Amino acid sequence: MVRLFNRWDFEGIAVRDQGLRDYINLEPVVVPDSDGKFAKKRFGRAKYNVVERLVNKLMVTGHVKASKKHFFTSGRNTGKKQKALAAVERAFELIEKRTKENPVQVLVRAVEYSAPRAEVTTIEYGGIRTPVAVDTAPIRRLDLALAFLAKGAAQKAIKSKKPIHEALADELIAAAGNDPKAFSVDRKTMLEKQSEASR
Repeated sequence: MVRLFNRWDFEGIAVRDQGLRDYINLEPVVVPDSDGKFAKKRFGRAKYNVVERLVNKLMVTGHVKASKKHFFTSGRNTGKKQKALAAVERAFELIEKRTKENPVQVLVRAVEYSAPRAEVTTIEYGGIRTPVAVDTAPIRRLDLALAFLAKGAAQKAIKSKKPIHEALADELIAAAGNDPKAFSVDRKTMLEKQSEASR
């Protein structure tokens, strides 16, 4: 039987969100590293295992603001996949210890609660820019959810002496519980409120 990091099983993982079901790939892998096999294929990212996509997001978390300095984490960890894989494995160990659940299921639940259903785009018509609410495509919902989870973990790790694996475990557990204090859930709620105001 193929298990993630030779520990966690992919069988019995439930995806409750109908919109994300086709895009959350739970194909069994031992090490979530496909060497960019689907990189140049259209919608190829949907074929990557969801754990690998989280690992990839951890390598480039984006702009993180901490105290008076602005940390640009984009580029700091690019290419350090072994480091990111180790961080995710250690985070999953902590999640299993704290929740007594399969950490892959916790990740899936965190993604479901962090994926925004609507967002705002700007339409220009006759020189006037107007914000308009739009429904978010399922593949973009998954992209945003994983980006929010990675960024939330990076912010917690940069602001304190907490290592990235602990920060990631905290973020995933909080998001899986739909905790509004979780960065990812907070960002999702903010996007949906903005879109509601623009309708």
